[in-house]
Amino acid sequence: MVTIAVNPYLDRNFAPVHEEITTDKLPVIGELPLDLLGMFVRNGSNPQWTPIGQYHWFDGDGMLHGVQISNGIATYRNRYVQTTAWKKEREAGKALWTGFLEPPQLNNPYSGYKNTANTALVWHAGQMLALNEGGNPHAIKLPELETIGQYTYNDKLVSAFTAHPKVDPVTGEMIFFGYSLFIPPYLKYSVVSAQGELLWTVPIDLPMGVIMHDFAITENYTIFMDLPLTFNPERSQQGKPVMMFECDRSSRFGILPRHGDNSSIRWFESPSCYVFHTLNAYEDKDEVVLIACRISSTTSFSSDDSQLDTQADIPRLHRWRFNLNTGAVHEEMLDDVASEFPRINENRLGRQTRYGYTNKTANSPLPLFEGIIKYDFSSGQSQTHQFGQGRYGGETVFAPRPGAIAEDDGWLMTFVYDEGSGTSELVVVNAQDVTGEPVARVIIPQRVPYGFHAIWVAGEQ
Repeated sequence: MVTIAVNPYLDRNFAPVHEEITTDKLPVIGELPLDLLGMFVRNGSNPQWTPIGQYHWFDGDGMLHGVQISNGIATYRNRYVQTTAWKKEREAGKALWTGFLEPPQLNNPYSGYKNTANTALVWHAGQMLALNEGGNPHAIKLPELETIGQYTYNDKLVSAFTAHPKVDPVTGEMIFFGYSLFIPPYLKYSVVSAQGELLWTVPIDLPMGVIMHDFAITENYTIFMDLPLTFNPERSQQGKPVMMFECDRSSRFGILPRHGDNSSIRWFESPSCYVFHTLNAYEDKDEVVLIACRISSTTSFSSDDSQLDTQADIPRLHRWRFNLNTGAVHEEMLDDVASEFPRINENRLGRQTRYGYTNKTANSPLPLFEGIIKYDFSSGQSQTHQFGQGRYGGETVFAPRPGAIAEDDGWLMTFVYDEGSGTSELVVVNAQDVTGEPVARVIIPQRVPYGFHAIWVAGEQ
């Protein structure tokens, strides 16, 4: 008997759902707080057709899953992000684009980059955007989750758009970047005003193309990460991967004033590593401090793993201190427990926070998360909320209580899937009592596949 291997990212709760539904008055175990008013939305990879060739989790079409909460009542809807590629494949009735694990198909006019808008979300200047770091954002209508179309800032957008822009909670500015793997400048840096006007874009010099998934801001600075997950077409002539992690290459962190340019950036070196996601950054006297989930090396993009260590792909929370006077760099691990998807109370972004939240990684070769870790950076302690046996969640976001004064006065929420019962729910946890039972579990009427990044859009927004 021949056993056909099933791609794990097309199986079980990684498998896509295809029906778009809207359901009112969802069942709730517990009670939704009456002052919790807004919408939780999560983006993720959800191929509408059987993929061509090798499928990577990052390849699928974007699908939004949203739970709107008002007066203790929750409604659910899910919708595809209707990108240009999604529309073309819908018309064709089949997949047209290959994924990035497949070599270019010279006879396929659709071979190449596909903007799936499947990765993350941002709310800025009264508009929600669905993001994929290789192309334009897509404007999304709330609460309907309908796709309005590509969002190009009146055609001023001249670069790719990161999946992780940063919105300064004080100035209202949104800071973003776009990277290129093929042609210089390999990095472009942009600032959008609080009113939603793209003010300017400047090039930043990098020696070569790198995968730069995230970055960070402080009150006055922007921090870029030139990490050794590199793109080099010349390696293919040597029989090596074009994309690979170079463990013998240092990591570089570039710090520049928010409204600076390439002439004002300073680079700091530290040992080789990779960072998918930052938690926050802030200024502390002469130092810029960065907190992020660090991995020693990665095979996420089919890198040549012959040189990688046994700790590859295991993310742990770390802190870097960059001294702007002396140029010194200090790096330390804050916890040896593996976790990812770091978040904070976004009202404190770019400023020093007492608390941070990550998702605790399960003991699995797949990216499964078994709980929420709350870090108290003041005491150095942490607490964990466990989802339960056979229950796995996704990125957790913080929803502040309206009028709250305490940084952690609010709720943590994420989708959780129960592999035993095959059901999904939105779990709402009191952020000041993370080890306690959820205050509410909203039962979702269909399976919500594991996905990527989420957002909480408060009712007043």
